Amino acid sequence: MTSRSDTHVAIDPAILYFGTPVVLVSSTNPDGSPNLAPMSSAWWLGRSCMLGFGARSQTPQNIQRTGQCVLNLPSIHEASAVDRLAKTTGSDPVPPHKIAMGYRHEPDKFGIAELTALPSDCVAPPRVRECPVHLEAELEAVHPLAVRDPARRGGLVALELRIVRVHVDEAIRMNGHTDRIDPDRWRPLIMSFQQFYGLGARVHPSRLGEIPESAYRRPAPSAPARRLSTARS
Repeated sequence: MTSRSDTHVAIDPAILYFGTPVVLVSSTNPDGSPNLAPMSSAWWLGRSCMLGFGARSQTPQNIQRTGQCVLNLPSIHEASAVDRLAKTTGSDPVPPHKIAMGYRHEPDKFGIAELTALPSDCVAPPRVRECPVHLEAELEAVHPLAVRDPARRGGLVALELRIVRVHVDEAIRMNGHTDRIDPDRWRPLIMSFQQFYGLGARVHPSRLGEIPESAYRRPAPSAPARRLSTARS
């Protein structure tokens, strides 16, 4: 086998956003108004989702207070709406570190983004009609990050969520299946190093794709209906 020299170099980037889906998180402010915040530090495993935030931001505070949110997943076609939310915050007053980055307080996030609120089934925060995917979620646990780093301790938090209801646009459903999403039709908006991208065509067959998707299914949770009646009583 022919060897070649290693071309890797050691660097110290300020961020490590190598490419993750954009999420518009809707939550409820203390005054009852809806908040809508774009973020991309998100990943899923089964019915669980982990979201990473700056601990002082309005959205994680809302979720921890109410225990509820909706994860609205935009496609590449909603990029301009997501961008209209850039440098806006539901926090009032605006934290000093966000003022330094040019943020401003915006009480009407749906209006500024030109998006439409829809009622949710199991949680109080609204869904975003224009997004092809809506994931209603409830808070499971709070995980502080960087606890061993004195410089960053207390500044970052990961919220563990449980998905309790999934809504998808009919246009991205897989033909012949009631509960599957067609990855050739779903084109999520991706954030990579502060820039918007979309997915291209499949680049290689996947052996994991040979496993029936139903093999990953777990019993559906029964708690949402009971929690909804309590939350809205």
